[in-house]
Amino acid sequence: MKVKVRPFDYADTITKALRSGILLNTNGEKFNSMVIGWGHLGVLWNTETFVVYVRQSRYTKLQLDKTKEFTISVPLEGKLSPEVVKAFGTLSGKDINKADYVTLEEPEVIHTPGIREYPLTLECEVLYQQDQVLEEIPEEVIRRFYTDDEDLGDFHTMYVGKIVDAYIIREDE
Repeated sequence: MKVKVRPFDYADTITKALRSGILLNTNGEKFNSMVIGWGHLGVLWNTETFVVYVRQSRYTKLQLDKTKEFTISVPLEGKLSPEVVKAFGTLSGKDINKADYVTLEEPEVIHTPGIREYPLTLECEVLYQQDQVLEEIPEEVIRRFYTDDEDLGDFHTMYVGKIVDAYIIREDE
């Protein structure tokens, strides 16, 4: 069962959870999910949105570019499990089946499922995307986030997602 919610009623919950990690889910060739710590809930063009940032080298980016949709899965209590953080934060969906780690929940509007274990779900359609422009990023940010050999030149693409549905997944009673 899903209980419809207004995303901004859960802004504090989403923001607090984001600091320790929430899940960005895609469903192109197959279900994929990654832990994110950067993102924000907002309003753009009079539309409720959730914005995510994905490195250009990630499998998730390929999926987003293909499907133009994603879901966000947020724990209502506690944090993501250590097993999920390890698998979804360090391993690529190209190499493993991430659906083996969680229970998928059918979406309402789009084609990307939510995750039952992390029940606060935002279904989003990509409204806009923009690659970061190196020359516009402050030098101190580049030094902090993009100087490791593996990160050098691997900047992010911003995806603005229109929230098309929001709900909390509940166990059937």
